[in-house]
Amino acid sequence: MSRYRPPQPKGACYITPEGEKALRDEVRQLWKIERPQVTATVHEAAKNGDRSENGDYIYGKRRLREIDSRVRFLTKRLEELTVVSHTPSDHSKVYFGAWVTVENDAGDECEYRIVGPDEFDLALRKLSMDSPLAKAMLGKRLDDEVIVSTPAGNQNYHIVRIRYGD
Repeated sequence: MSRYRPPQPKGACYITPEGEKALRDEVRQLWKIERPQVTATVHEAAKNGDRSENGDYIYGKRRLREIDSRVRFLTKRLEELTVVSHTPSDHSKVYFGAWVTVENDAGDECEYRIVGPDEFDLALRKLSMDSPLAKAMLGKRLDDEVIVSTPAGNQNYHIVRIRYGD
């Protein structure tokens, strides 16, 4: 049995200005604040002698590798991303960055913002543009029907409201 996993397909390379700021803040937090603190802890732990049984040293080195890996990933990802800061001229159609309110067949309404894959968070109602629901909504107009195929069967939604901005 092999441990090989095929590479994940890359997500879309679009991001909102707020999402870009959050990623840049994360890089700054990791590199300027957290990494120096962990480095100091590892340095102090290394002074204590035997490193093979020194928990602070072992876990500190592991955390440094995690920080460096995350910073490297974020730096490369930020270079690839395109910041979409303008709103489209046609506000009656669903595009990237739109707040879309959909209603299911039971009459329940949900509002989502279509964002890039690096900033999606369902708790904040931010839906990745690579998700099946967002893919189905992109390009649709007000009162259009959206059909999403799920393992439980097809889900029908109607677009009730489209707005841009906060």
